[in-house]
Order: sequence, then structure tokens, then C-alpha cells
Amino acid sequence: MRTLVIAEAGVNHNGDIKLAKELIAVAANSGADLVKFQTFVTASNISRGAPKAEYQKRATDSEESQYEMVRKLELSKYDHLELIEECKKRKIGFFSTAFDAISIDMLNELNVSDYVKVPSGELTNLPYLRYLTRHGKHVLLSTGMANLGEIEAAINVVEQAGTPRDKITVLHCTTEYPTPMDDVNLRAMVNIGKAFGVSVGYSDHTPGIEVPIAAVALGATVIEKHFTLDRTFPGPDHRASLEPDELKSMVQGIRNIEKALGDGIKRPSPSELKNKPIARKSLVAACPIKAGELFSEDNLMAKRPGTGISPMQWDEVIGRTAPRDFSEDELIEL
Repeated sequence: MRTLVIAEAGVNHNGDIKLAKELIAVAANSGADLVKFQTFVTASNISRGAPKAEYQKRATDSEESQYEMVRKLELSKYDHLELIEECKKRKIGFFSTAFDAISIDMLNELNVSDYVKVPSGELTNLPYLRYLTRHGKHVLLSTGMANLGEIEAAINVVEQAGTPRDKITVLHCTTEYPTPMDDVNLRAMVNIGKAFGVSVGYSDHTPGIEVPIAAVALGATVIEKHFTLDRTFPGPDHRASLEPDELKSMVQGIRNIEKALGDGIKRPSPSELKNKPIARKSLVAACPIKAGELFSEDNLMAKRPGTGISPMQWDEVIGRTAPRDFSEDELIEL
């Protein structure tokens, strides 16, 4: 099964459409399936007195309010149209997370994706969940900061709004940038799938690429990962993002793991069949054996190659009569 890999540009364009287009080029070059942005009207999402998170303070002007920081990162409808065209040019899917009703309506009007994304901060926003998911598109439900009860409540709202459970993918997530390894808890992703009978994925904020690759090995069908052109750029999310070469390595690692997972049926692989007669053993004469002599533990042993009688037939051969003379190391025949 192919994993949907979402390269999360987010707000790492810093409000610069030229930078946003460069991010699209990087995402396309990495082999990701979708490049994702964030669509919002600041005044509909953030009150003017809302404080910044600690990671935002560390990465931006600590005196600036969250409202002021986010307002500079808005993308207009015209910006979206430019980015959609750039994605077509680069042959990568365009995707965006809508954070409010105005943005939901705009993205629906543009009709650029079969997916909608519920960001972790909106998981407990009932009217938002209803409005976003009413069209029955495939829902990616991110669960940072949530417990199982909150996830269950959100799934129920989404279903009641018209999206069947088989079109819901729940993304395990930890809302901290970057996420400490001790807080990842990838096994929670597996348990979410078991608890609710849904597809699962992973939205990653850890440093490096190993955790999302491990998530695919554990059954993630969707991977989302922030990326940037340069982690030293100013802005709230750059420091917890991959740089271009890292993003490409992550996607390649995921594709390799997809191949390596296989179909689960244990059988000799095509590449190893040629080694089977070389690595396995056969029954051979441990010393010269005369015709009519009985095969015994003293005159038989197992040695390579594995082109003769299998040592698993040892008990059947012991006590049988040698049909002819055998020289030392010669393969036994009955």
C-alpha cells in the first residue's frame, strides 16, 4: 500500500509568494504526493490578546503578539491561485488546511483536493468540524494534545456531518515543536486504529526523519512533515522542519519501507532462491561407504551444498542400506 506523503510547507513561506513557490519545487523534487499550506483569516482565528506558545517566542519576536505574527502569514485567494498553478506545473498535488469558515468556503470553491485536514487545535471545535466535513471528502483528523475520548467525540461529529468512517484517517501527533523523542509514543497511533476501526497516520514534529519512517512500518497510511528551505529562517515553524535534502531522504526511506513490508506471506523471495542450494546442506558420506553397508550416525553427516537429500530426512536414512559405494563427501542417494 502506498503511503500518502504530505510535505507540509505550512507558513514557512513567511508571507512571500516567491518563497512559497520555491517550497513547492522542493516538495515536488522530494517525491512527496502533496504539498500543504495553511489557509486562514487571522481575525477569525486569533484574538488580539492571545499569547504565543513558548516555541513561537523562541523562534520569533517575543514582543510581537500571536495575532501580529500570524497576520503576516496569510495567503490571499490570488496567492492560492498562483500556488495551485505552480503545483500543476511541478506535477505535485496542492493541499491546504483551512482554519475557519471563510477559508473552508474558499478552498471548496477552488476544489483542489479530495482531502480536508482538521488541525489538532480544532479537534474540539464542534461547529468547525461540522462545517468542514459536511461535503464528505476524505478527512485527515490530527490529534495533538488529545486523549481517546476527545478523538472519539470528534470522529462521531465527523460521521454525523456526513463523512463515513472509512473516509476518516486519524493522524497521531504531538503538538510541540520540535517534539522530544520521549513524547512521540508511536504505539498510540496503532491503538487509535484498533480502538476506532479507522485508518491511521502520523503528523510529525520530531527532528530528523526516522520517526515518520518508523510510523510507516507500524501501519501509517499518511505521513505529514514540515519542511523549509533553511531552518535558520525567521518564523515559528522553520526550526522544527526538514531541509530539502532531508525531506527527499525521508520520502525515499518511506518508499523503501513500503517495498520492504511486502504482503506478509513467508516464502523464499525471488532474489534468495538462487542461494538456497548454496547455503543449505545435504546428507553426505562422512567417510567411504561400501555398497550394502548400513547408513549410520558414524558414516553420515550434513554438509553443503543443499542439492541432495535434506538433513531433515536423517531419521529416514539411518539404518537403510547403501545402494552403491560412496566416497567421502559424496552426496547420499537412496
